[in-house]
Amino acid sequence: MFSLSEENYLKTIYHLEQAYKEGVSTNALAEGMDTKASSVTDMIKKLSEKSLVKYRKYQGVKLSESGRKTAVEIIRKHRLWEVFLVEKLDFSWDEVHEVAEQLEHIKSEKLIRQLDKFLEFPSRDPHGDPIPNADGKFVVSNQTLLAELQKGNSGIFVGVKDSSAEFLRYLDKIQVSLGKLIKVIDKEDYDQSMIVEVDGLKINISQEVSNNLHIKMT
Repeated sequence: MFSLSEENYLKTIYHLEQAYKEGVSTNALAEGMDTKASSVTDMIKKLSEKSLVKYRKYQGVKLSESGRKTAVEIIRKHRLWEVFLVEKLDFSWDEVHEVAEQLEHIKSEKLIRQLDKFLEFPSRDPHGDPIPNADGKFVVSNQTLLAELQKGNSGIFVGVKDSSAEFLRYLDKIQVSLGKLIKVIDKEDYDQSMIVEVDGLKINISQEVSNNLHIKMT
């Protein structure tokens, strides 16, 4: 059994490892957890004693095999709960993250197995992020960022890199939602902003926005 705080650290380290391949620094982890570096150091020591992480001075911290397994289990629960909240309880996609943050710490394995079955084994959450299966395996799909597309290219909007409530509400405002076909009508050389077409509607997209939209090419 791990504490809520320990589980949050493991999940945060997992996500940060995507950017810090050689190891997550204490400062990066402190920023990710919104806490002091001294608190991070204490937690790393606890996690190391439980063989959940490996720490090397000047290189940072990395998850051990058991630490990664635990982190993936937490992510699986979080994303399944997000699907449940959106599909069964009519939450909007910008509301579910904080609630799922609480539900992901429920320990019952049977509950999660039954939840997965009840939802008919979804492969992606409401933000397009892959849901690991019961064996901890992720579905791999060929995606790119909208920012990489050129004039005339098109693709299906399948996920977001930025899942903040503010960004999701912005996408709702401009009527861009998962599963929609996005076609690049024009791309500005100066600032890489775009004019795209979605459902016959032409929309101006900034580079910041296009860098946060995952697209599956058609």
